[in-house]
Amino acid sequence: QLEFLTPFQLYFNPDLIFRKLQIWRLITNFLFFGPLGFSFFFNMIFLYRYCRMLEEGSFRGRTADFVFMFLFGGFLMTLFGLFASLFFLGQAFTIMLVYVWSRRNPYIRMNFFGLLNFQAPFLPWVLMGFSLLLGNSIIIDLLGIAVGHIYYFLEDVFPNQPGGKKLLLTPSFLKMVFDTPEEDPNYNPLPEDRLENQPGDQDLNQQQQRPQ
Repeated sequence: QLEFLTPFQLYFNPDLIFRKLQIWRLITNFLFFGPLGFSFFFNMIFLYRYCRMLEEGSFRGRTADFVFMFLFGGFLMTLFGLFASLFFLGQAFTIMLVYVWSRRNPYIRMNFFGLLNFQAPFLPWVLMGFSLLLGNSIIIDLLGIAVGHIYYFLEDVFPNQPGGKKLLLTPSFLKMVFDTPEEDPNYNPLPEDRLENQPGDQDLNQQQQRPQ
């Protein structure tokens, strides 16, 4: 927005990424949402709202799984971007978050600008229709819906099917970095640790150390 950078330095370009090693484009193409305007603020509001509701809802206490969803979705979108002329994938990422949240909260009633009332699972499709009315390409929205559905199916549907199993396993290094280690139920603190943690011990020690 301050014109220190241009979108040409940020967009997804496989040739520049692999031949000129401009690796940052793998990330920056998700971070640009266009110039300031209605579409920009619309994406920011939805990204913040549904990212927060996912983090505080179905991913509460599972930060590593939340980060893994980001990485999995970004990886699939990047693969698709290699075969299609897509320059920025941030909007697709937002739609993916909306899709996952909507499928995990199917009974919530939604209201779109006071014009439409519908169940939460229809929200991504309503947003795609709204994007079409604004004259935008719906390829990005369809990509976000497709990636969101793949994640939802592998994470929530397939493991509950007969013969199904959990295929998306969060790497242990992500859990080590992002999740709080579980307390060992068999841990027995040392006697001095127990004494130090008892209320009033500090005052007692101070009294013992005072000169008589």
